[in-house]
Amino acid sequence: STDISDPLINHIFTHFWMRFMEFSKEGDLMIGGVFSMTSTRKLVDNNYQKFPYSYCIKWNDRELRFARTMIFTVGEINRDATLLPGVSLGYRVYNGCGSENLILAAVEAVNGEDSRGCSDKIQAVIGHSSSGVSTVSHLSTCACLSDKRQYPTFFRTVPSDRFQIAGLVQLMKYFDWRWLGIIYSPGLYSEEGTTDFVKYAKKEGICVEYRLPYSKTSKKKFIAITAMLRESSSKVILMFMSFSDAKSFLAKIEAYNITGKQWVGSESWITQADLASVDTKHILHGAIGFALPQASIPGLGDFFDIIKAFWEKFFDCSFSPSNTSTMCTGTEDLRTVSNDYTDVAFFREENNVYKAVYLVAYALHALLKCENGSNPTTVLEHIKYVNFTTVNGANVFFDENGDSIAQYDLVNWQMKDDGSVDIVNIGQYDTSFPEGERFKLKKDTKIVWGGNSNEVPRSVCREPCPPGTRKAINKNKPVCCFDCFECPEGTISNQTNSPHCLICPPEFWPNKKRDRCLLKPTEYLSYKEIMGALLTGFGLIGVFLSLLISIIFLTHKETPIVRANNSELTFGITFVLCISCVLGKTIVVLMAFRATLPGSNVMKWFGPAQQRLSVLTFTLIQVGICILWLTINPPFPRMNMKYYKEKIILECAFGSAVGFWAVLGYIGLLAVLCFILAFLARKLPDSFNEAKLITFSMLIFCAVWIAFIPAYVSSPGKFTVAVEIFAILASSFGLLVCIFVPKCYIIIFRPQQNSKKHLMGKIPPRTL
Repeated sequence: STDISDPLINHIFTHFWMRFMEFSKEGDLMIGGVFSMTSTRKLVDNNYQKFPYSYCIKWNDRELRFARTMIFTVGEINRDATLLPGVSLGYRVYNGCGSENLILAAVEAVNGEDSRGCSDKIQAVIGHSSSGVSTVSHLSTCACLSDKRQYPTFFRTVPSDRFQIAGLVQLMKYFDWRWLGIIYSPGLYSEEGTTDFVKYAKKEGICVEYRLPYSKTSKKKFIAITAMLRESSSKVILMFMSFSDAKSFLAKIEAYNITGKQWVGSESWITQADLASVDTKHILHGAIGFALPQASIPGLGDFFDIIKAFWEKFFDCSFSPSNTSTMCTGTEDLRTVSNDYTDVAFFREENNVYKAVYLVAYALHALLKCENGSNPTTVLEHIKYVNFTTVNGANVFFDENGDSIAQYDLVNWQMKDDGSVDIVNIGQYDTSFPEGERFKLKKDTKIVWGGNSNEVPRSVCREPCPPGTRKAINKNKPVCCFDCFECPEGTISNQTNSPHCLICPPEFWPNKKRDRCLLKPTEYLSYKEIMGALLTGFGLIGVFLSLLISIIFLTHKETPIVRANNSELTFGITFVLCISCVLGKTIVVLMAFRATLPGSNVMKWFGPAQQRLSVLTFTLIQVGICILWLTINPPFPRMNMKYYKEKIILECAFGSAVGFWAVLGYIGLLAVLCFILAFLARKLPDSFNEAKLITFSMLIFCAVWIAFIPAYVSSPGKFTVAVEIFAILASSFGLLVCIFVPKCYIIIFRPQQNSKKHLMGKIPPRTL
């Protein structure tokens, strides 16, 4: 308590003792209340001959409701036989306006009149929202008051601003408002509130474009605000102000035609319908914010009766004869009056007063019963353990910081043409629910948005990076003003605002938007495409010609030209067999020619049996090479994903490169030997041997396969197979056309040349 032995303090109390008390009722236990029931201060200086003092006039309807709520609640508790049984609860309600008078009123409430004894002492104080010395507050929301080291005796039934800040951040996050501005008023409430909001918003990826203070007396600051509102790109504005500052700001800003903004209000002014007017409609229409929850307090509305002074104020009349006003009759209709006091449709702040009085009563009840400890001393020691439910269903208890459960209504301003407003409840924020379930919108509720928008306003510094791009933070800009870069080749992002691009698996490749990995198309030589169809067609033509020649030869097998063709060596099933046959034919031609020389009997060493054996030997060598290749490291199908990034080449891998080139090398060796031998036989009689045709066919064969090697190595994908098929077809057609077609021509079109005489060169040459 205050030491009144000090001369200055004693002088003050001499002049002001009991000057602030407005309502009182004695009881066994007393509680106090401090409210600003008057709002205009007047200074009495006494011509500075005596100690000056100030007093307040002009009743504040809102604060009067708080005082009357406290009185109503005390009466309700006294009627409850289970709470404080046998003990009556009294009250003293003090009035103060301005910080000095509030403190003096609080000091008066705490000290009381010591001469009356301990039973007359006020046990706890229901404090004004700005008193700072109260035991239990109904409107002090500053988060700083949760610090129990500085305020060990402070409790409140109104949520701390840190819960409102958390709710506002969740609101911004829910509607994806990532880019906003803040206008705040001076004072601890707004400055700490907006500072905490910026800190918590940053953790959720929400950025503040500007944070500007408003002052009622600073024109420079107001001009800076209006300029920023016009130039800024953010569409959402958080107006974190006290009610009086909000009223002053709106009165000034309404003339500047600031439109197209979504205003978000703090709890201190968002339910104050007095701010609504025709002039502020373009600003406040669609405004949203968190408000203390609506509550039903049975009987409180009827309790708000009108005492004489307020009756005169409401109806502008007087119960005493006056020249300035009419006489009050007492029959005036209260339903025709509309102000904060007479509006009993909703109880928001009043519910906090209601809970605060019950809180003190339950603590006193526990104290008298010696609960919560064997040696109770004060009410404060019991308040921290209180847990109860009021008549209207509100559960009250405190955490370790002296804060109660935070519950808010999300309200939406829906203004009418006449300037009035319907403040509609559209959602809730309740900290009693688990994280992630605290913020909820009501279903099927119409929401009006700022700027007469039919959709949720967009307020972002940069639109989210779409799938197919990655998000990159720009160090020179706020985190919300990021850059978006397209994913590099071969990578994708399938989420919005993805910080990284993901590499597709080897068998996949990104689509054009680079937001999905698609299975790479497989490339191989198909019968359905033109090149595959052409090569197949030429192959079938070759088969047809081979069958046709075989039929011709079988049909004319007894003719000299067929018999001289060495049929034992004519047909083969592989290139080695084919080249072996050609090589054998070449050797036979040479042997036959050499056998005509005197004393030569080489033909007996290279008859039909030796010819067949030579073909078998040459072929078995190749078969041996192939067996070794297939046994040690055989070819296998492979998906080549290195040559092309966007598609897969289905190819046959060598397995062993040595085996592959050994097979080709052996074929080439036989072809070269065949070419050399045929070249040596090129001057034999034209009418008999076919060495020139063999030489020419081998030239084609060697040329094709020499050209095949670089073409095969350098051709990509299916063209590798096409080159190989082309080489096989070209060399096969070379052998077919150069060796067999001329003979078929003689058999069919020149049968007279198909005789032994002609083949032996005995037909005389033609003369002119």
